[in-house]
Amino acid sequence: MDSSSQETLEYLPRVALVTGAARGIGHAIALRLAQDGIDVAVNDIAQQEELLNGVVSEVQSLGRKALPVIADVSDEDQVKGMIAKTVEALGSLDIMIANAGIVGPSTLLELNVADFDRVLAVNTRGAMLCYKYAGLQMVKQARGGRIIAASSVAGKKGYARLSAYSTSKFAIRGLTQSFATELIPHKITVNCYCPGLIKTAMTAHPQDAELGGHGAFTKMAMGHPVTSPDAEPDVVASLVSYICKPEAHFITGQSLVISGGTVMD
Repeated sequence: MDSSSQETLEYLPRVALVTGAARGIGHAIALRLAQDGIDVAVNDIAQQEELLNGVVSEVQSLGRKALPVIADVSDEDQVKGMIAKTVEALGSLDIMIANAGIVGPSTLLELNVADFDRVLAVNTRGAMLCYKYAGLQMVKQARGGRIIAASSVAGKKGYARLSAYSTSKFAIRGLTQSFATELIPHKITVNCYCPGLIKTAMTAHPQDAELGGHGAFTKMAMGHPVTSPDAEPDVVASLVSYICKPEAHFITGQSLVISGGTVMD
């Protein structure tokens, strides 16, 4: 038996946890993993509880177990509790998707420290905490795993008015590479996805309709033409689905761009 076949036998994902799953990319990922035959715990903050319960119903309609977990990923105790609750209710944790994030656009000259700290707390510390406590659980289980976070094309290239956001997303790439190296002996892969303009509530703006459609304002703010490529959240979910599969065991430490060519490595 070759090493690839052995890896497939050892890693058969059963349970995933997706943060920021009430809508947008997190929602799409949760449903795609359920379609892949995986039970899914979905997380978001208390203000999104109604939407989160709707995601639970959708996952259950696909024949998989689902669990809503309200938690703020920037709070260490809440992240520990979120993972413990997932394991208690669903039996294990094989896939961690640290998707939750916020933007907070502002020029650096106008950016205050509290807003800067909040973006880094949610986007970077949140990912770090999910990485750490998911990693501890997966190491304990001793059967491999997949840990994935949301970076961004703004984590590959700095954009005006996104200094805090870009800082947080660049940091996730470094965190991912470091943790991936540490977890190689445990057969746990660590990667991140770097979306371009994805059609979600985060990329919508009141001026979009007059400028050319969803995301037009954001594209212009990033210096892209309004005709530049965009996509639905399912394109990110599809990539995440593949990274979570047993045959993706040879992909780790990577920051994978999904941007229609607006940003290229």
